[in-house]
Amino acid sequence: MKKLFLLAAFSVLFISTSITAQQKRTITLNEAIQLALENNYQLKQAENNLDLAEYRILSEKADFLPSLNASLNGSRNTGNQFNNNTGNFVNETIYGVGGGLNTSLVIFSGFENINSLRASEQDKISSEESLRRAKETVIFNTASSYLQVLLDQQLLEISRSNLETSRNLLEQIKAQVEVGSRPSVDQYNQEAQVANDELQVTNSENALSLSKLRLVRQLQIDPLLEYEFQLPNFDTEDFGDENYMLADLVDQALITRSDIRSEQANIKSLKLREKIAKSALMPSLSLNGGLNSSANDNTDEPVIIGFENDGTPIFERDNEGNVVTTPVSFNDQFFDRNIRTSLTLNLSVPIFNKLNRSLGIQQAEVQYKNAQLSLENTELQVIQEVTQANNDYSSVIKQLEASEKSLIASRKAFETQQERYNVGASTLIELSQAQTNFVQAQSNRTQALYNLIFQEKLLDYYVGKLSGDDVEF
Repeated sequence: MKKLFLLAAFSVLFISTSITAQQKRTITLNEAIQLALENNYQLKQAENNLDLAEYRILSEKADFLPSLNASLNGSRNTGNQFNNNTGNFVNETIYGVGGGLNTSLVIFSGFENINSLRASEQDKISSEESLRRAKETVIFNTASSYLQVLLDQQLLEISRSNLETSRNLLEQIKAQVEVGSRPSVDQYNQEAQVANDELQVTNSENALSLSKLRLVRQLQIDPLLEYEFQLPNFDTEDFGDENYMLADLVDQALITRSDIRSEQANIKSLKLREKIAKSALMPSLSLNGGLNSSANDNTDEPVIIGFENDGTPIFERDNEGNVVTTPVSFNDQFFDRNIRTSLTLNLSVPIFNKLNRSLGIQQAEVQYKNAQLSLENTELQVIQEVTQANNDYSSVIKQLEASEKSLIASRKAFETQQERYNVGASTLIELSQAQTNFVQAQSNRTQALYNLIFQEKLLDYYVGKLSGDDVEF
């Protein structure tokens, strides 16, 4: 009975596990984009850099505040020490302790603090724009991979439909061969065609599996689970209607592209850092204050037993006439007698520092010039990308129009050849060629449609319009 119970439990567990393993998770395009935005490690690094830029701003603001430092030290001195009471040197060990509070406030430093704060703010803007461009790249790459999966799904459906047509035709030819209305060679040729179509289905399945694997890797989700990627509800009539003007696209890209805005903010930051380097040639003014004290175990004071008429203290003396002393307590020394305060105004004028300041200025100027050259190169690259994307978009529209005409013509040709073959007015070779042309036309039209969708999103990406979280079709 116990064995039967265990067997039943194992069977239930096995069936439950099998059902769970067979369940597929359906992912839409927008869900895929959200997963990519959440899991992409490069975006996480960019977000960390943005957090660091915000912390730098906070640090630069804190530089306007005074600094405050506490110190505590201990000492041990061994050797000949002069005794004021006896007038002799005595070999002894003295233990001491000291401490204090010191503060410093920079009043003027050649506007270094102000320029550093402004430069950090520009660095943050640059980091924000870099993060935005990184998000746009993730959105575009995810949408592109998703479209490739959808395209491979459609091509697989075309291959399966073509295989089904070939198999139906094979059954028809077999029946005709049996009654002697068709030669047996037609059956053999059609069997070879069916085998080729089965191979094409296998190749299409492999291509779809590979594109799914790439998309899953890009989304950084569990690759061992099964996923179904939902086909968006888009109207094919809506594509290709946009009438883009190249000049408008270029102008918009130069304004909206996040990578350009990031470099522009970086140039402003480098210009400010050039001013920071030059501020090293200017005088600096600071205000310093301190409160310090110390104490040791070898501090004595004479014992006062009275005062003269003029107020002069009378000290107690021993039998030899030496003044009698008593140790001063730690509290009296550290918190009363040895307290020292200081307040200094420090003006520093740079005169010569082995050309280090001049070198820093030259380095800052070179970095600023190189950043300007990089921005010019990026702008030229943006113009080239937008121009090429616009040309490709126009070309794909023409390809789609041609593929639709070819699809209509090849469908009519295949239907006509099939009717002629059924009445014996056409050969199997002619029918097979018409079928091949029809399948190729279907594939061309499907690829042209998805290429058009891809080109529209590519154009949006190069112009800088993929900043939102949703990619609508």
